[in-house]
Amino acid sequence: MTMLETTLRPMTGREPAAASPEEILARARAAAPLLRERSEEIERTRRLPEDVVELLRATGVFRIGMPKEWGGPELTFAQQCEVIEALSYGDAAAGWCAMIGMDTWIYAGYLDQSVVGEMLANPDAITAGLIFPVGRAERVPGGYRVTGRWPFGSGVTHADWVVGGCVVYRDGKPEPGPGGAPINWRLMLARAEEFEKVDTWHTTGLAGSGSMDYRVTDLFVPEERSFDFTKSHRTGPLGAPDAFLGNVPGVPLGVARAALDHVRELAAERVERATGTPWAESYRVQMAIGQSEMELAAARYAVYGTLNDLWHRLEAGIEPTPDQQVSTALARLNAFRTARTIVSRLSDLVGTASIYRTSPLDRWLRDLHTMCQHILAQDQIVQSAGAHLLGGTPQAPFPLGLKA
Repeated sequence: MTMLETTLRPMTGREPAAASPEEILARARAAAPLLRERSEEIERTRRLPEDVVELLRATGVFRIGMPKEWGGPELTFAQQCEVIEALSYGDAAAGWCAMIGMDTWIYAGYLDQSVVGEMLANPDAITAGLIFPVGRAERVPGGYRVTGRWPFGSGVTHADWVVGGCVVYRDGKPEPGPGGAPINWRLMLARAEEFEKVDTWHTTGLAGSGSMDYRVTDLFVPEERSFDFTKSHRTGPLGAPDAFLGNVPGVPLGVARAALDHVRELAAERVERATGTPWAESYRVQMAIGQSEMELAAARYAVYGTLNDLWHRLEAGIEPTPDQQVSTALARLNAFRTARTIVSRLSDLVGTASIYRTSPLDRWLRDLHTMCQHILAQDQIVQSAGAHLLGGTPQAPFPLGLKA
């Protein structure tokens, strides 16, 4: 058995105690070159192949949010982000699906203990689904009758559990939410096989994430398999309403690092056509690489610095200042936009060679363009941060960790 095979030895049953944060990160880094080899296939098939899903399970990534009291490794936000960054260095779609799929144990903190006990039978379970309330849940005795069609089901092609955000109705009318909210927004959890997948995912980038639509009609969901995202049973950092967002910037950071390393390797063999100057001695190449390294380092330190600060504050129960409240969300958004800028610059530097499908720069640029359309990378987040700092009304309070 090779060292790589040993590192990625599948984890079976309930053995999370053997998987420390350091071991999981080492497994993720060992998996990255294997994922890179499969990137073309992942994109072509528009989903993660089954053996790639099992490779990800073997790293332990899907249990990184499992708390210690349940036997899990309980990685901090920064440690989670490092794992996702390492996997995304290999393949963006695989990193994206890992980032989404590990939410199983974040969601479990909101659920009844009977459901958690059922979920613990598979500590490497994968969860997919859209949390925003585009479905309808009619309240009935013992639970809800759920109907809806949700877009952006990243990883739904290989998930074990699926969630769908719903507006709760009672007797045909929208039910008011807690604290006088105009709607009651609840998430419904069900087995993946209970949903129909709708193959809509024909996209510019992140094709391999399989982020297609999924739907259900009149599905009964018991009360104990539904939850309100503002009412976790868990205390501490993993009970925060935005706990599942901590590792998101690992995807763009990993892709940008992969692109930079790729172009630095190209530079060792390239010369300027017009002058014959080696790229290592070319001012324009030196500037492009130096600028990109500077921007990536700044973006990365902002992400990890704010994640560590957030974890420590939540752990200590310290109320954040307005500036602290928005810092993690702004650092996250900046990571997306900075990564896209870097890969675009590197594509310009490499020139026409970067436009062919055989160039990983082509895929990385398309992947980043697609992920930058996510709500977490939109101006709404910037506006909401500014509004919170000024005492105004945020348009998107939830990604900032605000409950209303």
